[in-house]
Amino acid sequence: MNRNENMEATLIAHCGTSKVTREELIEIPVPEATRTHKPVAHFEVVETLEEALSFRHLKVVRDEYAVSRDGMKMFGVMDLDAEFMDCRFSIGLRNSNDKSMRLAMTAGYRVTVCDNMMFSGDFNPLSHKHTRNLELIDSITIAVDRIQRSFAPIKSQVEMMKALTLNDVIAKLIIYQAFLDKKIKGIPKHLMSVVHKNYFKPEYKEFEDRNLWSLSNAFTSAFKKLKPIRQFQTTARLGTFLTDVEDDLGQELDLYFNINEQNNQNGRESKAGKNIKANLKELSTNGNVVMMPNVNINSNDGINGIPINRESENEDFDIDDAREEMEEEFDEYFDLEEEDEHLEEVIERLEREEAKEEQRLKQVA
Repeated sequence: MNRNENMEATLIAHCGTSKVTREELIEIPVPEATRTHKPVAHFEVVETLEEALSFRHLKVVRDEYAVSRDGMKMFGVMDLDAEFMDCRFSIGLRNSNDKSMRLAMTAGYRVTVCDNMMFSGDFNPLSHKHTRNLELIDSITIAVDRIQRSFAPIKSQVEMMKALTLNDVIAKLIIYQAFLDKKIKGIPKHLMSVVHKNYFKPEYKEFEDRNLWSLSNAFTSAFKKLKPIRQFQTTARLGTFLTDVEDDLGQELDLYFNINEQNNQNGRESKAGKNIKANLKELSTNGNVVMMPNVNINSNDGINGIPINRESENEDFDIDDAREEMEEEFDEYFDLEEEDEHLEEVIERLEREEAKEEQRLKQVA
């Protein structure tokens, strides 16, 4: 490859069409600091993070990065030498030098069998913006402490997702919520049929069980078709969405048992209630729970009126976050990726099944 071809390959990588190496991050220029804004080199963030991890005896065994067209925004993921249940803990990170978003990190994991990456939630900003008061080492050290403390909850969450069994209607309606109700912001609709296929016709036998874990990996497998930065962003939002779904399903399970207990007192215990109790009894010896098979997920109101992916009412308005959302909504609107030719058919089928499920629940009530 000649010099011009090398330059072209580097340019393509920096345009966000492919991932870049850590060494290539060094070549990305950093804007000059101003009185109120202090840019931080992407490479410096990565090196500081790795050093903070080493002090906690955590080693980076693999890392990958992607940058925006102008090199101002960077997303990355570091896989660590800490494993659990066929997964490896990882850390997602982001940085920007154009004031579009804060330096932020999130905990996550990578699934060994399929190389899917998953984050436990959206990126959490560090304590400071890119101001002259930003102490990079101190801020990253605090962030690493928080991330390491989240490893145990992540492991418990994976165990819970594997224990939450889903019937086909529920799985389809969760997919419906994610795409058509836009519970995951910025997710391209043409991936809806890909997620559907990944879940109901899984490529790996490890995901043949009908549970929330298999559905999660159906999403993350589909996200591999996205450009790197879009993949990082959407994967982080998926973590928040599935956490809310899991919480709502748990609340729905408790509510169902309360209603079923009242019916039982009147001698009217439902067949579904008997099945749930039988499954729960069987799984309780392993400390697991099972999701009830009949849940009303409405496309407008969420799960039995409980909205999915709820936003905090007390969250402070931040102009940087608002600017970031505007840019992402612009990218989503002008997304030129081809729509799947079977999307309309999938949507119609999901709507028919949702209507049937709502009618059935009304008859049961």
